Amino acid sequence: MNSFATQIRAAVGSTLVLAIICCGAYPLVVTAIGRTAFRDQADGSLIKDSSGKLLGSSLLGQTFTGEKYFHSRPSAAGASGYDATSSSGSNLGPTSQKLADQIKERIATYRSTNGLADNQEVPADAVTASGSGLDPHISPANAALQAQRVATARKLPLEQVQALIAEHTAQADLGILGDPGVNVLKLNLALDALPR
Repeated sequence: MNSFATQIRAAVGSTLVLAIICCGAYPLVVTAIGRTAFRDQADGSLIKDSSGKLLGSSLLGQTFTGEKYFHSRPSAAGASGYDATSSSGSNLGPTSQKLADQIKERIATYRSTNGLADNQEVPADAVTASGSGLDPHISPANAALQAQRVATARKLPLEQVQALIAEHTAQADLGILGDPGVNVLKLNLALDALPR
């Protein structure tokens, strides 16, 4: 009986010690390190204007419309897209007729919006949603096809818009992980910041 009580006491004691370490001390230490060494990332990589107004996060996409803005890739997260509380893909597979119809419609809209020829190839990220529905990036090819529309709408030289695309293109991590991408929010903010 004494042995059983000793084992229970040891089990309860070790559970309490592990709870204090794992549920208290460890999260506090990691949070302190994150807030000190990686303040922007720990806060969600938020982007604010000069007055402190929150404009978005560089990690989350958002919908842009209008001729003078680069458009994000489609999103299946929520009814109007880019809803972080409904983050998900469409779950439509490659044999889905609904997906094929959506892509066909999106290609036609993309070509029309950007003044492209009927046989112009369209990048996949321009007509398909990402797995999370929150991807903030588009491919450099997608941005390049939108550049003329944006330049015309803003009355800017095409070369200036192309230079901004190049400036806001992030390369693959470590040179091999992932693909280059253009952060749409940062690019559109850079366009808005240009002298008028």
